[in-house]
Amino acid sequence: MKKIIITIALLSCLVPELQSQENETEWGIRFSGFIKNDIFYDTRQSTAANGLREGHFYLFPDDISRDILGNDINANPSFHMLSIQSRLTGNISGPDAFGAKTSGLIEAEFFGTSESDLNGFRLRHAWVKLQWKTTSLLTGQYWHPMFPVESFPGTISFNTGAPFTPFSRNPQVRLTQAAGPVSFTLTAYTQRDFTSPGPDGNSNKYMRNATFPGLDLQVKIPAGDVFTAWAGIDYKKLRPELKTSVNVETDAVIKSYSVFGNVKISTTPVNISLMGVYAQNGADLMMIGGYAVSEITSVISQQKIYTNLNTGNFWIDVATNGSKIKAGIFTGFSKNLGSRKEIVSSVYGRGTDIDYLFRIAPRISFTSGRISFCGEVENTTAAYGTRATDGKVSATHNVSNLRILFSTIYRF
Repeated sequence: MKKIIITIALLSCLVPELQSQENETEWGIRFSGFIKNDIFYDTRQSTAANGLREGHFYLFPDDISRDILGNDINANPSFHMLSIQSRLTGNISGPDAFGAKTSGLIEAEFFGTSESDLNGFRLRHAWVKLQWKTTSLLTGQYWHPMFPVESFPGTISFNTGAPFTPFSRNPQVRLTQAAGPVSFTLTAYTQRDFTSPGPDGNSNKYMRNATFPGLDLQVKIPAGDVFTAWAGIDYKKLRPELKTSVNVETDAVIKSYSVFGNVKISTTPVNISLMGVYAQNGADLMMIGGYAVSEITSVISQQKIYTNLNTGNFWIDVATNGSKIKAGIFTGFSKNLGSRKEIVSSVYGRGTDIDYLFRIAPRISFTSGRISFCGEVENTTAAYGTRATDGKVSATHNVSNLRILFSTIYRF
């Protein structure tokens, strides 16, 4: 903690000098960010992402868990306060290079990298961008290309619509080419904080050992100032094991494809954003799903073949554009579509015993100057059941959690 305080103090001392340098040479660094305090109450025990973080990154309610007397242990409520989402951002501008305008960004927060590192200062984004007339190149850590940066849900909750919308930040190289009003983007990425599950738990080693980055191709099509649409396809390859359980080398991989479409409608009174995603093995994107063993080709050497667990996802977010009072509502639905091959052994994923998820979350915020007081009620229902050999879930029962969230945000 002392190192963090000293680092921030040194950065603060540098700000006047850097701002002066920016005025003289039109490049430097400008700091911004916000302080956010979240107060939340859950009516039920629930699943959270990224090492739990004391329930802050909320996903969905936990299934029924009976004690010896038949009581549902997970029906108990919880209450907490956290400020770990508070953030510091440095926007960097610099001189031209290779005939392109250059810019960069470095951003961190106190979310930590694990439950034991709660309050730890962790990297969110760190990228540099070269912008030519019709071409741009971004390299560094940034949002996963499937995260709708220009049209994401405006929830008060830190989950930003997960697990219905893809949510991840990844080291990457992103090339964008404009062709008139239409633009095409090709991204190659790896994994860092948001990783895939596997035989040794969640890790980015499964993608590293596949020796091939994830690839994403998408197109952006604007139609005037009101309507913008995006569509794309995403590919990733994982190598779950280097050796089998009987110490025999294996090169078996699982290849996954996802397709998505996103629309934003911007008007004076309201903004409407909506997205549909067909995801294979979407667990690294904070979505339900994953992959499983579909065949053991050799009982002696334990060589395996894998199959994807597929999901269909849809969400819509509507928000008003008031300067002092803003209201909005988010609705999301996620459906387990099962696997194309029969599952015969281990399953690696998130929510693989859930048939569907549904959420509705209205919100309102009041702003004066740089301070906002925000409230949100997030009702999430999960249909738990029995997973069959085709990956689909039947004989379901619904459990619901109501998260009541109040936030104070001070932007600087």
